[in-house]
Order: sequence, then C-alpha cells, then structure tokens
Amino acid sequence: MDKCCKKQSATPELIPKIALVGNPNVGKSVIFGWLTGQYVTVSNYPGTTVEVAQGNSKLGGRRRVIVDTPGINNLIPMSEDERVTRDILLDDEDLQVIQVCDAKNLRRGLMITLQFAEMEKPVVLVLNMADEAKERGITIDHHGLAQLLKIPVLSTIATRRKGLDGLGKVLEESCTPQVRPFYNPEIEEGVTAIEGLLPEKQKGKRALALMLLAGDESLQDWLHCRLNEQVILKIEEISRRLQSQHQELLGFFINQKRLNAVDRILEEVFHKEKRSGGMAARALSNVTTHPIGGVPILLLVLYAIYKWVGDFGAGIGVDFLLNVVFGKAINPAVTWVVEYLFPWQFIQEFFVGPFGVVTMGLTYAIAIVLPIVGTFFFAFGLLEDSGYLPRLAVMVNRIFRVMGLSGKAVLPMVLGLGCDTMATLTTRVLETKKERILVTLLLALGVPCSAQIGVMVGMFAGLPVKAIVLWAFVVMGSMIFAGLLASKLIPGEKADFILEIPPLRIPTLGNILIKTLARLEWFLKEAVPLFLLGTFFLFALDRLGLLKALQNTAAPIVVGFLGLPAKATQTLLLGFLRRDYGAAGLFVMAKAGELDSIQIVVSLVTITLFVPCLANFFMIIKERGLGQALAMAGFIFPFALIVGGGLNFLLRFLGVNL
Repeated sequence: MDKCCKKQSATPELIPKIALVGNPNVGKSVIFGWLTGQYVTVSNYPGTTVEVAQGNSKLGGRRRVIVDTPGINNLIPMSEDERVTRDILLDDEDLQVIQVCDAKNLRRGLMITLQFAEMEKPVVLVLNMADEAKERGITIDHHGLAQLLKIPVLSTIATRRKGLDGLGKVLEESCTPQVRPFYNPEIEEGVTAIEGLLPEKQKGKRALALMLLAGDESLQDWLHCRLNEQVILKIEEISRRLQSQHQELLGFFINQKRLNAVDRILEEVFHKEKRSGGMAARALSNVTTHPIGGVPILLLVLYAIYKWVGDFGAGIGVDFLLNVVFGKAINPAVTWVVEYLFPWQFIQEFFVGPFGVVTMGLTYAIAIVLPIVGTFFFAFGLLEDSGYLPRLAVMVNRIFRVMGLSGKAVLPMVLGLGCDTMATLTTRVLETKKERILVTLLLALGVPCSAQIGVMVGMFAGLPVKAIVLWAFVVMGSMIFAGLLASKLIPGEKADFILEIPPLRIPTLGNILIKTLARLEWFLKEAVPLFLLGTFFLFALDRLGLLKALQNTAAPIVVGFLGLPAKATQTLLLGFLRRDYGAAGLFVMAKAGELDSIQIVVSLVTITLFVPCLANFFMIIKERGLGQALAMAGFIFPFALIVGGGLNFLLRFLGVNL
C-alpha cells in the first residue's frame, strides 16, 4: 500500500491523544514541557523530515498522550511543518485539541479556531501571554468568549505556570466550537455537494470541502488514497465552476469571510485601551527594526557582548581555569598519578603528553572553551528573552532579498549562532526548497556557532576593533557572494517575508540562567567527547608519524598560501570535528605569541568559512541527502582556503598593520 494510504495507528490501549496546536511563538513548547515533564520522544512524522514530539501526561489523574505539533498560521499549509500539523488533525479523527493562542493576537488565533469548528474537533482554547496583553491595555472577556464559542477558555502565563492547573479539569469539558461562518449561497451549495462526495464516515467534511475549494493542492495524495478518479474529477469541476463565478481567488474569499466572523466575535469580547504611556518603549521598538537607526543599537549590543565575553569570559575566566585550576592543580596532580601508576611512556603521553586527553583534550574543553561559551550563552539568552533577535531579522531582510532569500531565512541563521546543527534542522520552516538548500549552504559556510564565536571573541579581545570589522566584512562578503552565486544556480522562487515581532521585554534572570545551564549541559555532553576524540586522533597521528607528514604535505597551502605556521594544520583538522575545537587551538597559539595580528584574522576567516563540523555535516546529509552534503562540502573547503589565502596575500601586499 502507498505510504499516503496508511492510516495512523490508534494510540495503544485507547489512551486519549491530545494535540497542542497554535501559531508559531505562542508558548506551545512551554506548555508541552509542563504537561509532559521529562518523558518525551521525538520522531519524524511518516513520509517527512519534520520531527514531532510526544509525551505522556496525567492531567486530572488520567493518562493522556500529548503531541506538540509544529506552529501553523492556517490549516491550508504553506510549508511542510504546517502540512504535518494539518495531517495529524485529519488522520486522527478522535483527537482532542488544546489550542494555544497569543492573547495579544486573538484575531489570528480565532482564525484557526473557526477551522477547528469546521473540522469538528473538540477544543480547549488557551489564551497565553496574558501578562503581555494586560501591559498593552488589552482586556478579553474570557467567559463571554467561552459562551460564544461554546468551548472552555483559559487565561495563562505559561512561563510562570499561571493558569495551567485548570487544564486537567477543562479537558473533560472540551467540545467542538459552535461558530460557523456563512460564506454565500453558491459557496455553501458547493460545500454541500463536495461533502456528499467524500467518504461517508469521514469527520470534518465541511473543513475538507472548504480546503478543496480554497485550492489546497497538498490534499491530492489524501484524495487519491480514498476516492476514485471519477469522484475527484467531479470535485475539481465543482471548484472550477465556483471559481468562475468569483473575480478573486476562492481561497481569499473564504479567508475574508472567516475574518469577518472573527471580527464580529472580537467586537463583543476584545477591548483595548488607548494608552498615552509606553511611548519610549514603542519608540525603542521601532528604532531597533529600522535599517539605519537600528545599526547603532546593533553595534552597541555587539560591543557589549565583545566586552563581556572577551574581557570576562576569555580573560578572567580562562586565566583562572587554565593557569590556576588546571595549571597548578589538575594537570600536575594527574601527571603525578599517571607517572606513578603507569611507568610506560606511551600511556603517560596518552594522558598528559603534548596531545594528552587531559593536558590537551580536557584542558581545551573545560579551561579554554567552557568559560568563553558560558558567558556567550548567557549573552545570547539575554538577546532571546528581550525579543531583540526577531528585530535583527527585520533589519537584514533587505540584504537577504539580494540573495534570493526572505527575512524569514534569518531565523535559522540566527539560531545558527547557537548551533549550526540545530539551525539546519529548522530550515524546514522555510517555504521553498530553494530557500532550504540555500540557507543550509550558508549555515555550513559562514555562520559560526556560539562556542566558536565565544572563542573568536576571546582572540579578538587583544586586537583593535578594525580587525573584527575586517573579519566580519570578509565573512559577510563571502556569504553574500556565495548566496548570489547559489541563488542563480539553484532553481526556484523566493518566498514572501512574514514575521511577527514580539514586544521588547525585560529579560528574567531565572529564565536566562536556566537556558544557560541547559546549553552548558548540552555542550559538555556533546563537545567534550568530541574534544577527547579529536585529541586521541592527533595523538594517534603523532605516534604513527603521520602528523608531521600531514603538516609537510599541507605546508604549501597552510604555510605558503594562508601564511600560517605549520602547527595550524592540526587546528584545521580538529575544526572538522568541532569548529570551536579548531578555534580553541588557534586561541592557544595566539596566547603563546605564535600568531601575529594578520595571521589571527586570516586563520579566523578560514576556520569560519571552513567545512561544517562533523555533527552538522551528518545533519545536512539527513536533511538534504548525501549528494547535496558532499556538493556543499566540496564547494566550501576550497572556497574557504581561497578566501583565506587571498586575504593573506592582499594584506601582506598592501602592508596593512592590524
């Protein structure tokens, strides 16, 4: 049987299943975490690469399976994520829904509620971010809204766990929203006609009929699995006939009728005060998204991060851990123990030699990288919680349009500043295949992850600002050039840019600390083993005499072309295992005075543009396929060397002094 015809298997033992559904960025994941705790499984939805999280909950003393669906703006999908959510709702006819809505944007949320009514889904409506709505002078009559829709309505502040306790009780009271927009007699007749052609036992026939009339092409597989060709042709004929009677697209007409129905509800339950206060906050919010006015703020933010990470993390933090903790305590103690227990030189060098797993692997990971990435994680958390990152996306939208991308592509790019591997996964939210390929390439090429940025900021701390500007100019210029080239070669159209800008908030210290600690835990679990593996790799190469041979072989490129010491070869090798490991090797060389200012800039440009780390490479294979992954690596590797070598020759030729 074709995979499109496979019906989703029922939950074992008839355990009730509940889907968390809502627009993007409304707090679904926070509520999902509260409902499920730690026992969560994540797997690809059948036939797609979209991951869906499931977990068990015992709301109201009864076991339930909670499904955290990808965020949607409409049940007529514009991306693979939205299609997965729509299919989950269609495939499980007995599914209950917890719809999470941003209380500030009730109009947008109720558009989906109306579609749930047409799908005949029992719904509990959760109006989240009630605190932010109140700050904006928004008042919602929850009881009135519940009476109009005939469903339970809760007001919550998920980040503070307020209002969530009532979910267990109201789930037992969930029912189908009793609201039904009337489109016009012709549309209603068409809906009735299509409903009569759909499978007899199918629930939510009205919703399916309206989706088909609106031109939802993604339902073709669903139709061909359940209906014969003659019936499908009848449905298409009904759609064509109705479309011929309307000047505008049926999908637009249907959407407008739903908006009118939503607006009538809002007139009764939604009130917003006109406030004279908050002018300063609104002015600041507007300035941060301005393509010119936002630049000084961006530079100020970058300078603050530079001083925080460079002076405190790479300065005080690294000096203390490297020179005091490891230099005077751990490494001498481990050396004494190893020499006492193991009289063999081979074992001694394995643990505490030049490429020892303790003296190099653990020292790099804990003493050098950890304090730098820890301070950067903290700064990144501040930017996240303040609401500044989406504003950065708006600012650079124009630059991205030049490369055939929408500003929405900035979101995976910004996430790449945290982790390129996870950012590659989020390219699924982009609407076109062309954008997904292009952003994956740019992430692998020139977006340094947080750990790598932290180490690089530490290296730049001893250089003038013009060195950082030069590095940023070369990397950004290389990305724009590569993006322009790739956008010409990769077929497809660019998508529109639609992004909700959250309000600027004062970050909560507790949330930032939790995020920072979670990211540090992730770093220790993922990075430290790779640091140890990389150290063992270098140790093996050194013992076999291959490291020296490799350095000699690479000398024409590393020494002659890039102008770096032969020792830098090993840092480039380690950069493939983890970019921050390679950057840490350069950091050690710079602190030891083995790199001049030009060599520091050239080496950082090269390793920023270098092939993606091993984990990211495997993620690219998973998302884009082995062929595209190899093609990207085959382009990035020589491109990075050419840019780095060209920069070296240009700076030396011009006699630039950094």
